[in-house]
Amino acid sequence: MFDSLKILVPILTVAWNILRTWWWLALPFVLWPAFLFIWKWWRTEGFLKKNPPIILEIKIPKEVLKPIRAMETVFNSLWQILYDPADSWEKWIEGKVGLSYGMEIACIDGQVHFFLRFPKANRDSVEAAIYAQYPDAEISEAEDYTKKIPQDIPNKDWDLWGASYKTLAKSPYPIKTYLEFETEHETLEEKRIDPLAPLLELMAKIGPGEQFWIQILAAPVSNQEVPWVDEGKQIRDELAMRVEKKKPNRPIILEAADVMITGEPPGGTAEEKKELLPPEMKLTPGERDIIAAIEKKISKLGFNTSIRFIYLGKKEVFFKPKLRLALGFFSQFSTENLNKLVPYGQPFITKIKKSWFLPKNLFKNRKMYLRKRSIFRGYQSRTDPLFPKSRKWPSSFILNSEELASMFHFPGRRSAPGPSIERIEAKKGEAPPGLPM
Repeated sequence: MFDSLKILVPILTVAWNILRTWWWLALPFVLWPAFLFIWKWWRTEGFLKKNPPIILEIKIPKEVLKPIRAMETVFNSLWQILYDPADSWEKWIEGKVGLSYGMEIACIDGQVHFFLRFPKANRDSVEAAIYAQYPDAEISEAEDYTKKIPQDIPNKDWDLWGASYKTLAKSPYPIKTYLEFETEHETLEEKRIDPLAPLLELMAKIGPGEQFWIQILAAPVSNQEVPWVDEGKQIRDELAMRVEKKKPNRPIILEAADVMITGEPPGGTAEEKKELLPPEMKLTPGERDIIAAIEKKISKLGFNTSIRFIYLGKKEVFFKPKLRLALGFFSQFSTENLNKLVPYGQPFITKIKKSWFLPKNLFKNRKMYLRKRSIFRGYQSRTDPLFPKSRKWPSSFILNSEELASMFHFPGRRSAPGPSIERIEAKKGEAPPGLPM
């Protein structure tokens, strides 16, 4: 035993001297991921400062005769305005990232406002896309409404409750859209069913001292950046039972032995057993509907999306059950056989789970305060709930232009008679060409 120790001591001494002298060689490999993360964050911050955002308020005309399909056309135009993928130099040196739109519906003291947030340099293009479909709308620059309230919420006077949303199924599965509300089948506006009507009617219950905010962030993406179309095709083929069977990669010697022993060609029997019905004929009507819905979704332009809402107000009027306004609004876009929008849960919802380890519950109030502060700052900064890991496939979800138009559009007065919407009563027009000057 002592002889073994005498042999090990010099070896351990040499190993210790090498480790003590050359330990720093491992630092680049350990710190490299952190360095890349900080570097990219620094460059991205510089890029975003060069592209400051602007907030526009869109005031809806008294009568909106165009269907929701017009808003889908607007989103198709908006996709092309901001879509500009970065190459490796732009990504790592210039800090270029995919910019996004912020579609926001805010009910402030009982008045509903529609806002659109995007890079200021694209204002002319965005206004042209909106005016092309809604020429009677009135667009003006607005201040950030999130900065018109105390910035230390929650405090002794104000309280809030909020949540961020995700899709329950994979992105290629669509949510319910305006076409399924039969809005396109009615010629008269008063007979159309508008998905925004329940939300606007319930927002009329928001009184002075209360505010209700809904935010939809959407960044244009393609299948090259986020392979959601490829995943949709894969799901479609699996549902249609069109997945090709891969032949086993066996050595030639084993295949030759099979031929000599069984007398059958390599890779299977000489005569494949053919089924009378093709796989497509075995699908149920529900499975055919799912396949058709997936193919329809992946055929349209996609946006990397995140959704959140906040209900806040002064404590003397803050009534927590009103948060059900948003929960009910998003639930109407859900279907059991396709996809649905649900809250993320912890830690993206204003709720703290109690622990069976009782001492841990002593910090419940403090954790709740930090959770509310985080939700408020996230909404105000317009960052994804998963920031800084946002926009990574498959952490976020994809909605196409039809799905976004279902949740954010300009409703008509008869199809969505919400009394709290500020509408333009008088139509603006240019002076007659022959008017003397």
